[in-house]
Parts: sequence; structure tokens; C-alpha cells
Amino acid sequence: MVQEIYIIDDDDSSIFIFRELFKNDKDYKFISVKTEDIDIALKNIPSLIVINEDAIDRDVVDLCRKIRKDEDNTITPVIVVSSKSDKGHRMRILQESVEYFIKKPVDEQYLYYTVKNLNRLLSSNRRMSPLTGLPGNVQIHAELKKRLSKRETFSVLYLDLDNFKAYNDVYGFLKGDEIIEFTAQTILDSIHSSELNDTFVGHIGGDDFVAIIPGSDCDKKCQEILAHFDSQVGKFFTEEDLEKGYIEVANRRGIIEQFPLTSLSIGVVVADEGRFHNILEIGEVGAQVKHAAKSVMGSSYAIDKRRNEEI
Repeated sequence: MVQEIYIIDDDDSSIFIFRELFKNDKDYKFISVKTEDIDIALKNIPSLIVINEDAIDRDVVDLCRKIRKDEDNTITPVIVVSSKSDKGHRMRILQESVEYFIKKPVDEQYLYYTVKNLNRLLSSNRRMSPLTGLPGNVQIHAELKKRLSKRETFSVLYLDLDNFKAYNDVYGFLKGDEIIEFTAQTILDSIHSSELNDTFVGHIGGDDFVAIIPGSDCDKKCQEILAHFDSQVGKFFTEEDLEKGYIEVANRRGIIEQFPLTSLSIGVVVADEGRFHNILEIGEVGAQVKHAAKSVMGSSYAIDKRRNEEI
């Protein structure tokens, strides 16, 4: 994926330096932006913004503040390069949530690796779920592979919400996000408790989560997660829906259908030593056992403890 980096200066004095520095890095594209065009440029959401303070006819603090207040660029990293050495000036810039202030004259190798490392960190962070902050599929796969290579028994919990689409249709995506965040926190609070070490929680996406715990004794954890979920999930519904015990949604033909209130299902795969050869095998069994859990009305869990010879 090409990383678009905006170089903000009004005299094009910096763009050629960056293009020369990164001439062998085809994944980087540097775009020169004049301060008068900043509003138009920010609509494109760059990977990184570099401001050459000496080459702009505008107060750099105000410019940084403008970038940070832009709805689409609140987390876009910003580097300010400047010949001004006054500490107070540097502090005012950094107070605007600017990641780096680099004083001129600039060591080109230092600048090169600062940009590279900042983009590497950003790329890693993008693998995290922006909603829950939990590791995504890349880290989930890596964690499963690591566990398999250690040849130790572990359990994989596949968790997802029941009737979540119906909930979104009635309450909207913002409320849907809230119930996903609540679910993530519920899982974290239980899995990362002091009684367990070497645990992992990931967010596959949407309303799907994964938790990994050592050993095969996972009944208590499943019961704990479901008990907390069921005791608190009611706050995401209206009193009317809670009293009815279901929500009503019109299907594509305009016919009103009734759906149970949102619940949580957990399918557990116990990975005994030597049972699985790769993570695809774990995923296949996980899909089967989660389906079994979801076939039960309300929050429930099912555990697959079969060994190789039983499959």
C-alpha cells in the first residue's frame, strides 16, 4: 500500500529532498502542499504530514491546530521541521499534539528513519480495531501460530452477538458500536483477570471476538463472561423492548418480524497438544462449535473437546 505523505511548504524547497531520500522506497509518495491549499489537501487524509516551518507564510501553531481539529486528520501524525531553537516555541507546537519537532540543520538519515519508523508504527496500529483497540486478524493469526508452535494445550473462545443485525436496524449503528464496546470490555475484564496468565483477546471484526487462554478448563470463564453480559446488556434497550423481551424489525417486504434481545454465544475449541497442525483447522472446528452455541436461545456456550481420533 502506497503511503501518501504531504510536505507542507510554500516554496517547494523540501519536496525534492524527500523524493531523493526515498527514491528506492516505492511505497512512499510525497506530495507538495501549499498552505493556501491545506483545506483541500486534508480531505484526502494523508498517511503523514511534514511541515517545513521556515518555508510557510503562516503561523505554524495555528496550522498544526487546524490540522488536529480537522475531523478526518485528528490522528494523522505531524512532523514539524524548523530552524527555530526557542524551547517555548517548540513546546507550543508539541502542545498541539504534534508527534515530532526536528530542528535544522537536519541529518538526512535521521529524517529518513523518523519517517520510516513513524509509518511502521502507524501501520501496526492500523491492525488494531479502531473501535475497541483490540488486536485484529493479523495479530490473532500470529498468536494462534505461536501457541501451536509451543505445543501446549490452550483453549480458543470464539464469541459473537446474537441478533446483532436486528439490534442495529432498530437502534442504529452508534448504539451498535456501544454494545460492541461493552462486549469487548466484558471479555477483557474476565479473560485478563489475575487468576490467569498468558491470555489474549482479539477483535475479528464487527461483533466477532476471539479469546485465548492456557489449558482446557474454560467452563468457568465462559459462565463468568455470559453472566456479566446478561446482567448489563439490558441498559442498551428501551424499557418497552425489555418488557416485551424482543424487538420488532420490518423485513425487505415490509413485514414486521420479532427478534429476541441481543445475547452472546461462545464456541470453544480446546487445542490439546498435537491435535491441530495449523490455524485453519482450529478455525473450522471453531465455526462448528460456535454454530452449536448459537442454536440455543439466549446467551450460551459450547465446548469442543474432541481429540484427533474422535473427529
